[in-house]
Amino acid sequence: ILTAMSYDRYVAICKPLHYTTVMNNMVCIKFLIGCYMIALIIVLPPFGMGFELEFCDSNVIDHFGCDAAPILKITCSDTEFLERFVLVLAALTLLFTLVCVIMSYTYIIRTILRFPSAQQRKRAFSTCSSHIIVVSITYGTCIFIYIKPHAKEGVAINKVVSVLTTSVAPVMNPFIYTLRNKQVVQAFKDMIKRVASYFKGLK
Repeated sequence: ILTAMSYDRYVAICKPLHYTTVMNNMVCIKFLIGCYMIALIIVLPPFGMGFELEFCDSNVIDHFGCDAAPILKITCSDTEFLERFVLVLAALTLLFTLVCVIMSYTYIIRTILRFPSAQQRKRAFSTCSSHIIVVSITYGTCIFIYIKPHAKEGVAINKVVSVLTTSVAPVMNPFIYTLRNKQVVQAFKDMIKRVASYFKGLK
């Protein structure tokens, strides 16, 4: 989805006159369906292999989510092949999508630097900055968690890092994306003033 969003930014900045034609509703639906289908294709094979694992010591997962590493940690089966398979899938997924994001932003930066006005360049960079923040958080945490030769190692640290993707990033999204909008900022200020005046009235 972040890769699709980077393409959306590319079209908005590099081909602004064609934006409504290129990024129409049908294209957006295809992107969304494609994201879910690719995710299923990536997740289902290791998920199916997980049914063959034996759990002889414990059935308690040391994690707040059902992730691969904590499940592999409690199994007594040989998981070397599965770990390598998950590592390859994670590496290919992250590399492919990251290359697409980098390519989009390479074209975006080249286009922005050609803008004659400093104000135009500032506005264009401001449009992309929110997406870059989310991409940095998401890819940073995913690389830290999944690109490891041994999935069983560092499960406790992974739990802490997972909080960034599962909790911190979603909580930050409204602030990252909407508070850059002047109307939203003004509405937020008006709401704070109304709340403050309401509490003053109570006193």
